[in-house]
Amino acid sequence: MAHEETFETVAGCKIRIMRGGKGEPLLFLHGASGASRWLPFMDMLAERYDVIVPEHPGFGASDTPEWLDTVGDLAYFYLDVIDHLGLDKVHLVGTSIGGWIAAELATRSCEKIRSLTLVAPAGITVHGVRKGDMFMWSPEELAQNLFHNQEIARAMPQPANEEELLVVLKNRLMTAKLGWSPRFHNPHLKKWLHRIAVPTLIIWGDDDKLIPTAYGPAYRDLIPASSLEIIPECGHLPHVEKAQEFTSKVVDFLQGAA
Repeated sequence: MAHEETFETVAGCKIRIMRGGKGEPLLFLHGASGASRWLPFMDMLAERYDVIVPEHPGFGASDTPEWLDTVGDLAYFYLDVIDHLGLDKVHLVGTSIGGWIAAELATRSCEKIRSLTLVAPAGITVHGVRKGDMFMWSPEELAQNLFHNQEIARAMPQPANEEELLVVLKNRLMTAKLGWSPRFHNPHLKKWLHRIAVPTLIIWGDDDKLIPTAYGPAYRDLIPASSLEIIPECGHLPHVEKAQEFTSKVVDFLQGAA
């Protein structure tokens, strides 16, 4: 499905946005690898929804503003993005660090949010369950550990030129700034997840080596009106590795939340 790419300036920060489809607005917040390409699952969702995929400040072709220090900063920024784009009753979907941003946003305000979908989100800790440490993995180990299906891991595109390599390094640097210490969580987030007042779906792969599946029940128990779906034979990126199953679960949930 065709999509367009634009740049919008919000709160003095220029960000790149991909957008395609028609229907109710669906705002997708990407993970640490960025949002450089329109992916198959976006096409699938765009058959029913107006899919909006911004690159976070500090990632890809978006600006890196001086004010960006924490995931909480991005949560407030995306509240401004929602206002700037004139969105209302938004289906908010976030994966990994984007799921963390989405959860932080929803604790601050659900006024314009219709539903929340968190895909293997960072943001909390579970006692006795260690996360993987992507900062300690080589690029090859990272690809292997993100997927259950190693054929997909081997087929993942690598930077083809210096420009693409610089984007990878930029994304990695900002991910480190946001998630280095403490490692990919906000010690205070657990206290406020009860404020999320919209239907919430949590999706996890059963073979997630970065943020183990045990984090799924922990998030579910902290968010009222939430449900958990575990996708079998799947790693940290269900929207990529199991795009069809992921999309079906999300669409079923969104139709129920409408």
